[in-house]
Amino acid sequence: MAGSSLLFCGEKETFITRVLMNKVQEKGTECKFIPNTINSINSHIAEAFLVAIILGDDEKLSEELTHFLSEKLEENDLKMVVIGERDDVAALCDHMSYELIYKTYARPVDNEAFAAEMQDYAEKAAAGEFKKSILIVDDDPSYLKLVREWLKDTYKVSMVNSGLQALKWLGKNKVDLILLDHEMPVTTGPQVLEMLRSDPETQDIPVIFLTGKGDKASVMKVVALKPEGYFLKTIQKDELLEKLQEFFTLHK
Repeated sequence: MAGSSLLFCGEKETFITRVLMNKVQEKGTECKFIPNTINSINSHIAEAFLVAIILGDDEKLSEELTHFLSEKLEENDLKMVVIGERDDVAALCDHMSYELIYKTYARPVDNEAFAAEMQDYAEKAAAGEFKKSILIVDDDPSYLKLVREWLKDTYKVSMVNSGLQALKWLGKNKVDLILLDHEMPVTTGPQVLEMLRSDPETQDIPVIFLTGKGDKASVMKVVALKPEGYFLKTIQKDELLEKLQEFFTLHK
C-alpha cells in the first residue's frame, strides 16, 4: 500500500528545496526530504505516494542509483516527478521507463503551481485512482467478500456474481485484470473467457482463473484455455498478493 508522503530526494536539502516543500505542506500535503542514496531510498520508499527527484546543477544520477530507483518504483507501484535543469531532466528520463514518470519540471519551478499539482495527485492517490483495478467474478458471495477484503487496500476491486453480470459490467467499465471463477453455473468461466476473447473491446483484458480443483487433469483443462494464469481457491492472502504483484510487474 502506498505511503502518505511526497518524498523529496536530492543530493542535499537546499534553500530552494525547502521553499518548495513548504509550499507543498501549506497545501496540506505531507512531505519529507531524503538523500539520493540507495540506502536512504530503500529505507523510506514505503512512506511515499510519489517521489520527487531534485537534480542539482549539472547533476546526473549514477547508473546504479537510476537502476535501483526504477526497481523500487516498480516494486512499490509508484511514480516520480523530476525537477532540474532541462537537459539534466531529459538525461535522467532517457534512462527510465516513461511509465514511471508522472511529470517533469524544468527550473525555475512555479512553486504555487507545483504545490497545487502535488495536492491534486495526493488526493487522487488517496482516493485510489492510481491503483490497478481488478474485477472478481464468482458465484460464491462469501468468497467474493473474502478476496475483496484481501485486495482492497492494494487494488481497486469490483465484484460480480455471474458471467453475464461480468459482461454487462465490462460494457461500461475498464479493468486491468479479471479473476474469473472457472466453475460457475449457467455461464461457466470458460464460456465467459470465450466471449471476452471474441469481443474487440474486451479481448485484451488479462484473465486469471480461480479454480477449486487442483488435480492434474483439471489444471491441464484450465491451462488449455490459455488464460494468463490460474489460482487455486485454497491460495492464502499473502501468496495471492505476492503473485498479483508479480503479474502486474511483468505486464507493465
